[in-house]
Amino acid sequence: MIHKLANIAADAKIGNNVTVEAFSTVYDNVTIGEGTVIHPNVTIYSGTTIGKNCEIFPGAVIGVRPQDLKFQGEETTVEIGDNTVIRECVTIHRGTKDRWKTVVGSNCLLMTYVHVAHDCFIGDNVILASYVGLSGHVTIEDYAIMEGTAVAQQFVSIGAHSFIGGGSLVRKDVPPFVKAAREPLGFAGVNSIGLRRRGFSDEKVKEIEDVYRILYVMNNNISKGVEAVKEQVSASGTRDQILDFIAASDKGIIRGMI
Repeated sequence: MIHKLANIAADAKIGNNVTVEAFSTVYDNVTIGEGTVIHPNVTIYSGTTIGKNCEIFPGAVIGVRPQDLKFQGEETTVEIGDNTVIRECVTIHRGTKDRWKTVVGSNCLLMTYVHVAHDCFIGDNVILASYVGLSGHVTIEDYAIMEGTAVAQQFVSIGAHSFIGGGSLVRKDVPPFVKAAREPLGFAGVNSIGLRRRGFSDEKVKEIEDVYRILYVMNNNISKGVEAVKEQVSASGTRDQILDFIAASDKGIIRGMI
């Protein structure tokens, strides 16, 4: 249902059973998948693609030009997956020529006043609680959770199934499967509760705990810890996921608690 007071560009592509309520604006070169609900007073700018069965609440602004002084008007995009919920006053900016797009995956929840800056890549099943702020070029992998008012510095990566405590300042990469908290941000244990909720076996959780015990408890040097993990923990997809994340980290990963 398209309300008569909604403002929709003639060439916007609107799927079946889409609702756009009063005073929302959809610009040209926008695609909205079937079953999606756009509440009142939402603004969706050119270059935005929204998947199926999403819900976007009042005050959200999606696809606006990035807050980057190097941006020169290049044609960049925002891509949002299926079944994602975007709550009141969330802002999601277009990419720049670094990555050319900003991506929010499927089955995500972005709570009130979240800001997703240009060139962020957010995976599937991610939860960003109210007032989370992401600077440009941040990568968040699947199933990660950031509690309220946490913020991430540009170019950092946050690993899959990780949990960032409320009010945290993320200046270093956060590896997969961990909890991180305090200031400066540090390792606060394995996200064992979250992992079990998602079907990880006790054996797999113990394997992850063994890896991080070697990295953060038994070694005060990450490079030595990595070598110890390779020697003491049998190769597996999970172990290698952690080691590959660390190897790919440009900024370095968070340290253990001081």
